[in-house]
Amino acid sequence: MRHFYRLARLGALGLTGIVAGQPAWAVTTSSSFEAVGLVDTERRDSHEWERPILPEVSQVPEADVVSPVEIVEITDVQITPTETGLTLILNTSGGAPLVISTAIAGNALVANLPNAVLNLPDGNDFQAANPAEGIAFITVTNLPDNEVQVAITGTDAPPVADVQATSSALVLSIATNDAAATDATSDNTEDSPLRIVVTAEKTPAEAGDVPISLTVLSEQDIEDADITTLEDIAQSTPNFSVFSGSGSRSFNYYSVRGLSNFNFSSRDAVGFFVDDVPYDYGGFITQDFLDLERVEVLRGPQSTLYGRSSQAGVVNIITRRPTNEFEFNGVAGYGAFNDLDLRASVSGPLVEDHLFYRFSGGYGSRDGYFTNTFLNDDLDDQSGGNGRGQLLWTPAENWEILFNASFDEYREGGAPLVLVDDNPFEVEQDVNGFGNLVTNAQSLRIAYDSPGLRATSITSRRFSRQAGEVDLDSSTLRTGQFSNIFDSTVITQELRLQSPTENPGPFQWLIGGYYESRSFNTAEDGFKFGEDASLLFGAIGVPGGSFLRSADVDETVWAGFGQISYQPIEPLTLTAGLRYESIRSTLDSFERVLAIPGAPPTTVLSFDDIVQSGDIVLPRFAIEYRFNPNLLAYSSVTRGYRPGGVNFRPNDAATLTFEPERSWNYEVGLKSSWFENRLGVNFAFFHNPVSDYQVQILDQNGLPETIINADAEITGFELELRATPLDGLDVIAGVGFIDGRFTDFRNPSTGAVFDGNQLPFAPDWTYNLAVQYRSPIGLFARTELVGLGTTFFDEANTLKQSPYAIFNARLGYEFENYGVYLFGNNIFDLEYLTGAFGLVGSASGQYGAPATYGVQFRARF
Repeated sequence: MRHFYRLARLGALGLTGIVAGQPAWAVTTSSSFEAVGLVDTERRDSHEWERPILPEVSQVPEADVVSPVEIVEITDVQITPTETGLTLILNTSGGAPLVISTAIAGNALVANLPNAVLNLPDGNDFQAANPAEGIAFITVTNLPDNEVQVAITGTDAPPVADVQATSSALVLSIATNDAAATDATSDNTEDSPLRIVVTAEKTPAEAGDVPISLTVLSEQDIEDADITTLEDIAQSTPNFSVFSGSGSRSFNYYSVRGLSNFNFSSRDAVGFFVDDVPYDYGGFITQDFLDLERVEVLRGPQSTLYGRSSQAGVVNIITRRPTNEFEFNGVAGYGAFNDLDLRASVSGPLVEDHLFYRFSGGYGSRDGYFTNTFLNDDLDDQSGGNGRGQLLWTPAENWEILFNASFDEYREGGAPLVLVDDNPFEVEQDVNGFGNLVTNAQSLRIAYDSPGLRATSITSRRFSRQAGEVDLDSSTLRTGQFSNIFDSTVITQELRLQSPTENPGPFQWLIGGYYESRSFNTAEDGFKFGEDASLLFGAIGVPGGSFLRSADVDETVWAGFGQISYQPIEPLTLTAGLRYESIRSTLDSFERVLAIPGAPPTTVLSFDDIVQSGDIVLPRFAIEYRFNPNLLAYSSVTRGYRPGGVNFRPNDAATLTFEPERSWNYEVGLKSSWFENRLGVNFAFFHNPVSDYQVQILDQNGLPETIINADAEITGFELELRATPLDGLDVIAGVGFIDGRFTDFRNPSTGAVFDGNQLPFAPDWTYNLAVQYRSPIGLFARTELVGLGTTFFDEANTLKQSPYAIFNARLGYEFENYGVYLFGNNIFDLEYLTGAFGLVGSASGQYGAPATYGVQFRARF
């Protein structure tokens, strides 16, 4: 145990100590203590029941206390539960009183006792698990140099203490955060649920101190809203939209601040990271995300802090990490459409204080939302699941090694692309189709954290494979199927060196390097002909034949990046960053082959060794000014970049490559907290001119024909609010607006001019509102409103979804370690499009999920 706390003290941030010692002859008094501290969330799991990484607390200046004349021996530790928490008594063997200094570390109240030694009858350490409601763990342990440390961990928030010191005992009256909040005389605002620690800028900081338009979903937010997918995350984030067709895993379109993946042949406009592993391509980011600790959504270009550059923003997903205490979390749910939902995670030590594990997984299945009346069968049923394993090893002081491995496997019916109809959930077509998704990922994270330097190495590999078929014409005509097989292997290496978190001085800096190798391959990409194929394809549409494409693409990225912040005066911080990136894309091979039964295959089009390469320098400048502890203003100018590349679906030599997209992002923002942190309000305004905006031009079959460049401008804002007007009552709201339009765009195929048209998959308004109440007796109620403004699905603005809003609700009862909930999503059964395409002269689209209801059971211990 001694080594664990020594390691923790070296790895934690410096914290402010507050003295509670009294000389033996002083009148006994009591007072509450509080200190602001940040725990390095990159070095520990923030789960509410984990033993915390404990800080070394600042000691009392000698002028402020009477120093003990001898080492005080603590001979007994007693715990007595009370109505508000418990009383902790440290009995001493005569002599001088104990001197104490306290601090907050995560959910723990930490007290250091200098000139003291723990000498108990049963040994030199004391531990107590779940000694009282609201208290998860208590430890009392010896530290080097005749010092004793006490750590009291709350289940939801750090407790507070009243201290009484005498010549024979130290008495700590511990109150849980909920109990302390009822004290009208308390001035403690550090325990507010509005204070969330993030690592968005690769350094632990409170969300309100990060000069970026940032949405943070804490572990409690994730559980309360039952967030498991990117679509769920987007519904709680202004100016972030995910368009999923009824939960289908075939492909997700998305946009952040109007920049989307409509051109999915290029790099993703948004950087998606799960435990530092980059996730790519809209067909490979559709899995469930389980056992989450936190989600951070950063809007605007992120190129000077992250290995993989992103033009629109970053979605940083952090799972719970291994713990030094055993814990279990489980979820079981059942709902409409025979929707089965099972999830579980378990964590604990393999070698206490040194080697820890965490395993999590889930399985789900449901019937289809769509009924194919022609085949009398569901169209889009689903089944599958995923798993994750983590091993965390702390071989020596300041070192941490984390191995992370995950897999996903899902099987479902065909993607629900149906004719736009008054009753979209009933279709008639001769093919149901299928969609299969398999992924696996591995990563190794090695971190060194010393008082003078932090170093982090992240090595990752991710493989993804998707195979699917859908009805070619969405009707009972036997024209055939559209099929495709995609697979991708991404290998990355990132190295970061940066300033220490403890006492960094006026300068904070970070430098890093990044390497990425990506192999993206397609096969059986195209048409398989049925009996009526000639109606669409003429003479080549021979039953049993096919017209398929295959392609192999390799990409290599090298990048160096860095950022430095300087604080010339206490309220002012200046930041400058720079990134250099070089990328090389190669179309190793491409073939388009026509196969007719009874005849040898004919290669209609082929290319080999087509190369597109380029490099870019991306600067960032920012200034922030803190007017007072509750108000921060910032402004930034950042260059954005989406590289050019090779087209894996070319129609001819002219469509083999496409040019890079460049942008500038000008942003100003305010972050504030009010009424003792019961109200937080954040606002950001941005202007984003985009040159050479990449536009994907589709043919009459809805398939990419070419990629061209246009100019565009995007202007908008985000406003977010979090409030706790009454104990237990939370209000979470957000609204985003963008005016994203083409400023110079002419379709070279048709000659049509689209200047002034709205960008595809870029709704002008996004908004979310959640109101929830958690009562002291265990009742939980939550209602949500989620809406989008007008959304166009093509550059001509002929296919659109008008503004809409959906309602979700949850009602439950929570015991100490269990909870039972009823839920309803889209409870008014609104029908709305999540995508639309002009196919074979008619409009086909994808619809959002219908109304669903169910029950859910949660357990944690």
